[in-house]
Amino acid sequence: MADAEYVNIWMRPERPAYGPTPGYSRAQITEAAVRIADAEGLEATTMRRIAAEIGAGVMSLYRYVPSRDNLIELMADRVMGEIDVVGMPSGDWRTDLTRYADELRAMRLRHPWIVTVQRSLPSFGPNQIFLIERLMGVLDAFVSIDENLGLVAMLNGYIEGTSREEISSAKELRRSGLSESEWMARSAPYVDRLVKSGEYPIFTKIVKEARQPHLSRDDQFRYGLKRVLDCIAAALPSTGRVSQGPRD
Repeated sequence: MADAEYVNIWMRPERPAYGPTPGYSRAQITEAAVRIADAEGLEATTMRRIAAEIGAGVMSLYRYVPSRDNLIELMADRVMGEIDVVGMPSGDWRTDLTRYADELRAMRLRHPWIVTVQRSLPSFGPNQIFLIERLMGVLDAFVSIDENLGLVAMLNGYIEGTSREEISSAKELRRSGLSESEWMARSAPYVDRLVKSGEYPIFTKIVKEARQPHLSRDDQFRYGLKRVLDCIAAALPSTGRVSQGPRD
């Protein structure tokens, strides 16, 4: 059953129509929540913890942010505001989408808790709306809105998938106390046994011939991104395929 009590946070006035002037703001509360989540994880962002961070009473915070769902919406929109899409569309779709991809990946790596925030049903905060307008505007002149949605979803799926894997790998390495090269070295005897067995020809080809696993994380990301952009290029009419942006 739908939550009859829920009201979108963007529909709630920040300041009450009457009563004393608020001593805090949603922006202060959101900034504190993001700092805590960055340092300690999303589960640490309780109203009690935020209140201690900004020196407020716990119950007073609910005047500004009525629920945890509202808090998560504010936090997600706040970090989406870090994605710099000012000046898009520039007229060079490939450069614009490369810039966006780098920005989104960097934001997610700065705020790894964001991968645990499920937002399949967006709340359309102001930063998200601004991002939609600028990002979707990049391909708007070339394709229908439905094709645009599909192509942007493909791009976002690649960025989010690779950044999620990066965040997960970094977490596992921290937990193990090993560097990435030490982790690989620890697995080497077993990998060598699999290769020598002769039973796994594709795995053996990956071990012996693949260059990608030996690239830096940045280069791996750019390698895959180029191919995603090539797929987008193939979906565009000929007038939209010419771009002076970087190809690698």
